[in-house]
Amino acid sequence: MGGIGTTEIVIIAVVALVLFGPSKIPEFAKQCGRAVNMFKNGLKEGIADDAPNSDETAKKDSPAPKA
Repeated sequence: MGGIGTTEIVIIAVVALVLFGPSKIPEFAKQCGRAVNMFKNGLKEGIADDAPNSDETAKKDSPAPKA
């Protein structure tokens, strides 16, 4: 329940074909693919930024030198 079935996908494809025309569909698909790749790269960069660096954790974990 709530999923998209084959019939819905066919209806969406026909509506897209009518709205954009057959010549615009490949260009639109290429732009969607680029957008998905940019989103994935952004997620990877965000995850990498959130991960602690080993140098930073070593500095935080090491005790201060005694004088």
